Amino acid sequence: MKVAFTTLGCKVNQYDTEAMLELFVKAGYEVAAFDEPADVYVINTCTVTAQGDRKSRQMVRRAKRINPKSLVVVAGCYAQTAPQEVMAVDGVDLVLGTENRGRVVEWVEEALRERTPMSRVRAFERGEAFEDLSIASHEGFSRAVLKIQEGCENYCTYCIIPFARGPVRSRPIPSIREEARRLAEAGYREVVLTGIHLTSYGRDTGGTLMDAIRAVHDVEGLQRIRLGSLEPLMISEDFVNSLKELPKVCPHFHLSMQSGSAAVLKRMNRRYTPEEYAGAAELLRAFDPLVALSTDVLTGFPMESEAEFDETCAFVERMAFSRIHVFPFSARQGTAAAKMKGQLDKKTKEARAAKLIRLGECLEREYAGKLLGTRQTVVLEEDLGNDRFSGCTPQYVKTEVQLAGGRSGQLLDVLITGAAGAVLEGTPLTKIAGAAKI
Repeated sequence: MKVAFTTLGCKVNQYDTEAMLELFVKAGYEVAAFDEPADVYVINTCTVTAQGDRKSRQMVRRAKRINPKSLVVVAGCYAQTAPQEVMAVDGVDLVLGTENRGRVVEWVEEALRERTPMSRVRAFERGEAFEDLSIASHEGFSRAVLKIQEGCENYCTYCIIPFARGPVRSRPIPSIREEARRLAEAGYREVVLTGIHLTSYGRDTGGTLMDAIRAVHDVEGLQRIRLGSLEPLMISEDFVNSLKELPKVCPHFHLSMQSGSAAVLKRMNRRYTPEEYAGAAELLRAFDPLVALSTDVLTGFPMESEAEFDETCAFVERMAFSRIHVFPFSARQGTAAAKMKGQLDKKTKEARAAKLIRLGECLEREYAGKLLGTRQTVVLEEDLGNDRFSGCTPQYVKTEVQLAGGRSGQLLDVLITGAAGAVLEGTPLTKIAGAAKI
């Protein structure tokens, strides 16, 4: 039996997919690419935008075109929030939400026997524990994602995720440490700590995110730790001072923003002002003057005026981000923002998103230029051919290197000697032996 996966959305979904895939492998399944014939296709969905829902449905149709007799499983956030809608999609055999992924093989084999469409989605309940899925590798990636947290209870007015992922659940520290150890033993040297709302880690257990970071930092063999998206109000002097004692933490932080307008942030039910955000950025830059700050920007929110949009553009430029991810507002049924007056038309939202994307590209190039002349450790991740490799600096900036006899996975000290747009050129200084994954 062959199983094929496709994943839409965030790093948490990537992690969940890898965990489910490993369960199938343990059960004796072969893994196929999604565009190849398979007996079972699993689509791990995203529902942050309406486009994510559409893509999910398209993947169902694609799977059935490849093998009309296959069993198609739809899992993830779209399945959790709209199970009946997903069940109604022609070709869907099994619907599985964002819980009980550990039973996916059991339910697939039941569906294969019964050949009757079924849904295993259930509502969340208070007091649930973190579903302790685990991975031993991360297929197709040079760094490993380590999921430590699930759920969100902030209920921003635009966001469907609290409904799709349920209440906050934190992974126990021993489980985090054990998985980090397994990944190090598998050859990974870099992990990305991720969760649905990483800042909420420990809210349900009395711990803190710093506890989880320290647990991974202590694992022998790991050399780099990256953090998923953080909320600005968690950035304090104590947090930054703790980071200074943890040299494995990369100087790259994704600080969630959404808007640079105080009025828009209030309508979004975000819990900070632009100036509080700027204060958090200042603290992180005190940690490292060359720290890379990336963010998300949501534009075209209901009632966003031209003046409010201009405030966001000016604030983005002031923050000098290393990278921004721009999303036009997409009304999600069940959220408060979907019912708000002043919904903007598609043309206006897309025009504003396009302007921010252009600004982001300019800022990305400017940030990359700041690393010229600096010494960085780059991981050779992708073999470009002709003895050229690309990899990332600790700041998560793509860097290309010419190195005869190089191998993907090597750690390399380089001098940043050039830049082509946002891509740097590194000249090797000292090659660090070994070809461990990172």
